Formats: sequence, C-alpha cells, structure tokens
Amino acid sequence: MNELFPNFESHLIEVNGVKIMARKGGAGRPLLLLHGHPQTHAIWHRVAPQLAKSHSVVMTDLRGYGDSSKPQGLNDHFNYSKRTMALDQIELMRHFGFSEFDVLAHDRGARVAHRLALDHPNAVKRLVLLDIAPTLAMYEQTSNQFARSYWHWFFLIQAAPLPERLIEANPAAYVRDVLGRRSAGLAPFDPRALAEYVRCMELPGTAHGICEDYRASAYIDLVHDQLDLDEKNFMQQPLMVLWGEQGVVHQCFEPLKEWSKLATNVQGQAMPCGHYIPEEAPELLLKQVQLFLEAS
Repeated sequence: MNELFPNFESHLIEVNGVKIMARKGGAGRPLLLLHGHPQTHAIWHRVAPQLAKSHSVVMTDLRGYGDSSKPQGLNDHFNYSKRTMALDQIELMRHFGFSEFDVLAHDRGARVAHRLALDHPNAVKRLVLLDIAPTLAMYEQTSNQFARSYWHWFFLIQAAPLPERLIEANPAAYVRDVLGRRSAGLAPFDPRALAEYVRCMELPGTAHGICEDYRASAYIDLVHDQLDLDEKNFMQQPLMVLWGEQGVVHQCFEPLKEWSKLATNVQGQAMPCGHYIPEEAPELLLKQVQLFLEAS
C-alpha cells in the first residue's frame, strides 16, 4: 500500500472507542477524504497526491472497513450509525489539530460526510459528495430498476449472520462481483488497489462491519435523517455533488434536485463516468474539486 501513497504517513488512532486507520500528507488547508463500499482509503490513490500539493490531506478507513476497528454491532445498530461514524472522523481530525476542515467523500463515506455537516456544522466548512442521493430519498423512491441494480443494499441489511456467512465464504469474489458489475467493469482499478480491497475484505470482522453500516442506514440513520428534515435542519455549508452519468444514481434519481432539498448552497453536475469517480475520472474530479475548494 505504501507504493500507492509514497509521501503519506500511516497512523492508527484511537478515537470514540475504536481505532481508525489514517494516512496523512501534504500541507495547507485540511481536507478529509472518506471512501465507500466495498473499498478503503486506497480509492484516493489517483487524486490524493495532487490534492496534497495544496492541502493537508487525511484519508481514513471508516469503522468496519479496511484496517480500522470492526466492533460487534448493537441491536439498534447505533454504533454503525452515520452519527457515530461521523464522530469518529471529528475526533480523528481533532487529534491531528484540525478543528475546521473540508470533506471530499464517495459513496458510504459521503453519507458519513452528510451527517458530519449536520452534526458538526462549525467543523465542516465545505464538502463534495460523490455519486449518492440522500439515503432517505433513495429508500423512499426505490424502484424495480434501483432494487435490481443496488441489490447489495437489500442483501447486506438482512439479519446476521446470513449475509456475513455468504460474504466470508469467498470475500475476493464478493469484491470483484460488486466492483465488476458496475458500468466500467474492473478495468478502472489499479491491481494494487484491487488487491488491497480484497485483503481488507478478508480480514476478520469486515463482513460484519459492512453489513452493520448498511443495517444502520436502513434503520437508525433514516430516523436521524427524518428528524432533520422535520426540523428543517439543512446543510448550510457550500456543497458540491458530482455523480457518474453512467451510474445507477443518475439513472434512478435526480441528485442535484434531491440535495437542494437538504442544503442551502448546492451545486453539481454529472461526470462522464460510472460510480467510482476517483478511479474512473481522476483528472476531471481534481479539476472540479480544486475549483470548488479554491472558490469557496
């Protein structure tokens, strides 16, 4: 992994009752990068070195993923709620001395970033969310096409230990099937990054961790999101949303419209790629992100 991030330091930091794996590099305004499923911070290997030329970049593995802790899920899944996962990141950034920072986040990490912005509005200054619509909107607007394309949403939330047992039977196949069934197949993935995703999926507890992440989103996260909606607690920070025009989110939802219901200052557009924007279109992503962060 060090060859993907040669100028970054590796850390394992104890925060919020768990250990979070992080890589840190660069100098300048702090920028937190959060990954999605079924990946790790390795998703940022094509953009983090460039971002580190102008920012203090921190990349982490979310709890339940990668080399971070994978605690046993609680009955209500609260310890995998996006509220809890957001607090992990707040405490980690404070550990590095950053009380304010920007966020660039993909997929599951973008759901954590959404909660970060709502629960810690004074800490998060700007954020970029990649290839998601809001969790509540996606569940409420589930269609036949979405359910068939995002089958893992409904598989992973099944009661333990059924999905865990099936994933653990062949973790490498699970990673390759989830990544490879998207619009671009496996072609966009550096073999070193793909090997890292497989290694981490094979670690004890990872299957349970990712299931708990999704179980939380289907239950307690929806409660938190609905409360914010009812109380009109919207994101006030400058927000950019980017999504792949070849992806399911583009086909099934209207991301800019949906995020405009939850944020007061939002912009965004489709990108000429699929779901894994940091690996499929890194140059275009860098251009959009750098312009947004510099202009905000």
